[in-house]
Amino acid sequence: MKFWQTGIVRTVLLATAVSAAATPAFAANPLVRVSTTYGDFTVELFQDRTPATVQNFLGYMDRGEYRGAILHRLDKDFVIQTGYYRWNGDCATGILPPACGPVQVPTQDPVPNEPGISNVEGTLAMAKIGDLPDSATSQWFVNLRDNSENLDQQNGGFTVFGQILGDGMEAVKRINSSINVFFPVSEYITQLPVRDMETAVGGYPAGKNLVLMNMWRVDRHSSSLHVFEFSTGILSTYVNAGDSGRLSLLLKVVPNTGAETIFEIDPASLVPLAIEPDGMATFSWDDLRLRLPVVEVNQNGQVQLIYNAVLRMTDQATLRFVLESYSTAP
Repeated sequence: MKFWQTGIVRTVLLATAVSAAATPAFAANPLVRVSTTYGDFTVELFQDRTPATVQNFLGYMDRGEYRGAILHRLDKDFVIQTGYYRWNGDCATGILPPACGPVQVPTQDPVPNEPGISNVEGTLAMAKIGDLPDSATSQWFVNLRDNSENLDQQNGGFTVFGQILGDGMEAVKRINSSINVFFPVSEYITQLPVRDMETAVGGYPAGKNLVLMNMWRVDRHSSSLHVFEFSTGILSTYVNAGDSGRLSLLLKVVPNTGAETIFEIDPASLVPLAIEPDGMATFSWDDLRLRLPVVEVNQNGQVQLIYNAVLRMTDQATLRFVLESYSTAP
């Protein structure tokens, strides 16, 4: 029996009705959800108007180059920028860079410039080298305000390739307003945005002090804290793990021939959170249970809510869980 025939999936398949408001059609353009230390946002990528740039961005993302991406630039009320470094874990005695700390994202060939969409507030655009319009590779930024007067013409125009949807700018604005400390990492990154100046082994900031990001493809825009999508088998969630901290993370369904629905945490997806929104999941080391109050389940654009889902950890080494119980009513 395949995983999509069991557990959570059965909840949707047996649902007798789904409201029209909760059954949006698939977006014509790709959607990506971005998890950050200060909250999530979903982006529509303008594949129809900037195909080369979107293909470039998705290539980096799908290869895992943006997993644990470090926000390496914050220009207050102007832009936030990432895609240059990703985090390879805290350094420790006997483990020093480059086996830990910030790792530079390996760049592919530059992508041709595709200007034309305006650099207004909430758009994503490619960073590039001065006076070289076709030099964009892995780095991209979010416009914190309407920068069209400056960036639409400068250096051939900065290619806007996506737009933050819904209330997603709230997370970006939290970053803009919360970070006031900057750490020198290298001759290229002299003002790394950090939450605290505390350093770890190797002279780098600890991961808990960085603004980190993770991103993955989704089928629909959602602001829910806990979302399961059938097309990918990914459960995204916000977890308060007590002494282990508050985290945003992804669990992936593990295909199996049994009747159980099994998940594993993707370790590279863990993002430490500086926020504690209402409705977070909880994990207890006492009974090894992950408890999610409400999960939004999405199958081909149809949405059903399940309640009080409980996942039991069965293997600490692999961070594997089995779906133990849930309810279809609050």
